[in-house]
Amino acid sequence: MYKPYKKPIMRVLPDIKVPEPRISKFVVLLLRLLGRLYLLLFFGVARIIMHEEKSLFDAFKRALAGESRCIIAFRHPNGGEPQLLAWSFLFKLRLLAARKGVRFVRWPHAIFVYGYEVVRYGGWPARYVMPNIGALPIHHSKIDKEGMAMIYRTIINGPYPLALSPEGQVSYTIDSVPRLEPGIVRIGFYAARQLEEKNKHCPLEILPVSIHFRYGSWGKLNMEVLLRRIEKSCGLRRADGKLSFVERLRRCREYILEVNERRYNIKVDVSLSFEERLERVIYAALETAERILGIKSDGDFFARLYRVRHDCWDRIFLPGVDSLEHITRLERSTKDLGAGEGWYAARHQELADFGWYFRRALPTEESALHIRIEYVQNLWDFANRTMGGALSNRMNIFPRRVIIHAAPPINLSERLPRFKENKKAAIAESLSALEKAYLDNIDEMNS
Repeated sequence: MYKPYKKPIMRVLPDIKVPEPRISKFVVLLLRLLGRLYLLLFFGVARIIMHEEKSLFDAFKRALAGESRCIIAFRHPNGGEPQLLAWSFLFKLRLLAARKGVRFVRWPHAIFVYGYEVVRYGGWPARYVMPNIGALPIHHSKIDKEGMAMIYRTIINGPYPLALSPEGQVSYTIDSVPRLEPGIVRIGFYAARQLEEKNKHCPLEILPVSIHFRYGSWGKLNMEVLLRRIEKSCGLRRADGKLSFVERLRRCREYILEVNERRYNIKVDVSLSFEERLERVIYAALETAERILGIKSDGDFFARLYRVRHDCWDRIFLPGVDSLEHITRLERSTKDLGAGEGWYAARHQELADFGWYFRRALPTEESALHIRIEYVQNLWDFANRTMGGALSNRMNIFPRRVIIHAAPPINLSERLPRFKENKKAAIAESLSALEKAYLDNIDEMNS
């Protein structure tokens, strides 16, 4: 007997296209009215504070006056940092600088670089806002000549600083720097060389900017609520004071790890540390995603991760396809299946992605509150990714204060002779200087 065709859970979609980046006065006004409300999703009603702001004010003043070119290298530990910084630069920086006697020749703004996938999972708000505030899309996993050309034009022509995260994505940790991608320094050096060739006598600076969260009693209460939710998800009885905070974390973490080991048919080896066992899960998850997609396991971990992510999105949003109206029912069905495979492969990729950053020691009972809260949030994320979730399902505990901390800029134009002499060494040395600036900021905030 004929059975009617049933729509699949995942449907393939035409490609997402956004207009050329520009700065729309209307959208900027809209952000001024609605931006703070949007930030409630990430930071609640936290007070936004700028610490050691002189470096930030002076860097903007030079860039806006055409006396320098600036790349803002910001930490990205939580997910909402680009939105926070964009709003702060547009609507707080000018007033705060004026209070310190610093005047800008034009209204401050920064051009943010974002992964092309943002407009895919961000929905219509991202597709509308991002190009209208001048933000530039870039591909992580393939050569993007057009995107790179826009980045270089933005840096060289100015006047606004370019802002991007050298971590490449959310890093899930405030008090350490798990990894930095060399791309930001490489871009800076090539831009500095182009400025020199064009006889534009202005230095190119990289401005390190860190984001720190601090919590109060409300944050501590919500940390306990979230930990109990994790225990419930793991089927563990409430400790009711019988176990210490650290022991409660350990038993949840161990249970989630064991579930993943069973999922990937990994034999438990109790002689290995948690970090070593988790690493086996990470690579098993990535290999599973590659196997689903038919991708070879070539390159380092993050090259493989970005390749999988790119392929998953391209199965859901067909690149170069504007409409599916003329596609046959049979072909549409096979592409729907491909989209479903991409979605399921992405669940393994999400676990591998987060797991790489979660290879960290448990906090102690004496650890600072923001460190304990961050670990509980990440523990929930470990459970969430195990259940098929993504960054959008992350549970953020609202801080009391958000601190934007700028370090003295790194002048790449001064380092250009070293770059001409030995590119690899110059990039490594400058990246090390950037990492040191972040670590010094962390030490200062924790002292």
